[in-house]
Amino acid sequence: MQYSSPHKFHIPVMGLAYTIDSPVKVARYGIASVISIVEDHLIEMMRVHYYPVANKEYYPITTAEPDYRSKRITDYLNLVNTIVQEQVEKIKTAAFEAGSEIVKYFTMLPDDSPVKQLYRQMTGTNDVEEKQKLETYLRSQITPGSIDVNIMTKLDRNIYDKENQPIEDGSDAITALKGYAASELSNSAVVFSAGMNPRLYNYLENCKGFDADENGEFTKRVIIKVSDYRSALIQGKFLAKKGIWVSEFRIESGLNCGGHAFATDGYLMGPILEEFKEKRDELVSTIFEIYNQTLMAKGKIWFCKPHPVKITAQGGIGTFEEDDFLHTHYGIESTGWGTPFLLVPEATTVDDETLELLCKSKREDVVLSNNSPLGVRFHYLKGTSSDLEKQERIKNGKPGSPCTEKFLSFNTEFTEQPICSASLKYQNLKIAELQAAGLPEEEYQQQLSDVLEKECLCVGLSNPAAKVYHLPFVKNLEAVTICPGPNIVHFSKVVSLQTMTDHIYGRTNVIENVSQRPHMFIAELGLYTQYLKGEFKNDLGKPLDKKRKKYYEEFTKNLSAGIQYYRELPGIANLNKKLFTEALTAAQKEVDGVSVLVAEHC
Repeated sequence: MQYSSPHKFHIPVMGLAYTIDSPVKVARYGIASVISIVEDHLIEMMRVHYYPVANKEYYPITTAEPDYRSKRITDYLNLVNTIVQEQVEKIKTAAFEAGSEIVKYFTMLPDDSPVKQLYRQMTGTNDVEEKQKLETYLRSQITPGSIDVNIMTKLDRNIYDKENQPIEDGSDAITALKGYAASELSNSAVVFSAGMNPRLYNYLENCKGFDADENGEFTKRVIIKVSDYRSALIQGKFLAKKGIWVSEFRIESGLNCGGHAFATDGYLMGPILEEFKEKRDELVSTIFEIYNQTLMAKGKIWFCKPHPVKITAQGGIGTFEEDDFLHTHYGIESTGWGTPFLLVPEATTVDDETLELLCKSKREDVVLSNNSPLGVRFHYLKGTSSDLEKQERIKNGKPGSPCTEKFLSFNTEFTEQPICSASLKYQNLKIAELQAAGLPEEEYQQQLSDVLEKECLCVGLSNPAAKVYHLPFVKNLEAVTICPGPNIVHFSKVVSLQTMTDHIYGRTNVIENVSQRPHMFIAELGLYTQYLKGEFKNDLGKPLDKKRKKYYEEFTKNLSAGIQYYRELPGIANLNKKLFTEALTAAQKEVDGVSVLVAEHC
């Protein structure tokens, strides 16, 4: 039977540790969540923690074992699946009494859920026979949330053998996919993020677990995270040519998100969602035609009609009204609520010190930084232990981090083998080069700042789990990095899973001064105008070539088109139209100002 979530939202992947065990915490309540499977050292640490929890003996999978990385991932996913299945069976046999897990399951469901309505009917009847029948039926309807995994396609470092040759099908992303494919998870999905990786997608073609059965149903599904329609079409067609069906396109705001931010060329969330709404049938039919032709050519089962395709969205959602509008106006099937769940210990894994920082965070504390060694902009909370440790190293003349995990080792400026630009080795080599270059002081300081800004993410994004579960991570490194979206500044207190779910469904509100919070579309627009001005500021003093001039022209044109779209957008519930319109007018002035400066600069 095709998986259908009992909830209207999901918890996206966050960092490495923050959702590493979220399914163990929320899946039994029907809530889907996503585990990052890139960091196998962290996964092995979670095996250490959860085997005793499951009353099973832990046997280490050491780095001496062949294909240890895939084996760790497979085993951990199987362990999580076992724990969740046992939790669900326990809920199914629980009594319908105040405070019980089964009552919590049904009370958290959306109010318009048919199952929720039957639950209310059951609690309201005095007919013993009817009550028993309804209880039996309700128990049969309990469905765990999907246990999904995330593979960031850019994290695909080659692994080398003893002869210094890359191991075939041994790269980071491929071994992660291999580990997931071999797991016992069913009604599950892999989420590919950060763009297309042909090598990874080619390997996916060989994984039979992603094939539909004769009824057109999947054991394991493919989800592609995209920032626009064009990306969805390109990646969907590429995979269809491999005989792989994309079951969901997960649209994420380019800038109003946590973690790595992949800015579009000024395309805003609203117009992007509108394009998906208008072209959805075209997208599905185009991909289906290619997909079916491939299946026929391969001699596989082919189908008379397309498999279901979900369109979901995430990035900066903060209120019931925003969430409901995405569902009703754009036909979104599920919304991703990430950053707010960082303040829900029942759902995510965040250490107490970092939780306190999140609760106190202000707008100026969350920055779109250049901290990531990937060279991609990265949302970052200042004042974390990782931030303070980095500054202390710089102050002591020992910049850079010990590079123990090496997942972000892609730089070959000074070495044959790639190294990480946040590493001690790279930063020492780069600083020495800058010192020998004889640069003007201002230019030297700017380039030095760019080097020193890079930060170790592998350890920093994993350590929260080590701190929460009192387990050592690597070489006594304890610093924590966290990467919330800008939306975090509107959530200022730790809340329960029940409370956050009630907030999402409009049954309560956890945001103080909610009237002062800009609408998610306005917040994203503000981030894009800031980004645009920052880009232009970096180009000041340099001659703009035709390519760069065209970039600014396209960017400002797309922003202006987006602003006009929002002016004409009907039906945004509970919105102060005057404030909304004023924000659009102010943003347009900023865009026009950049357009004038670009023209003058050329």
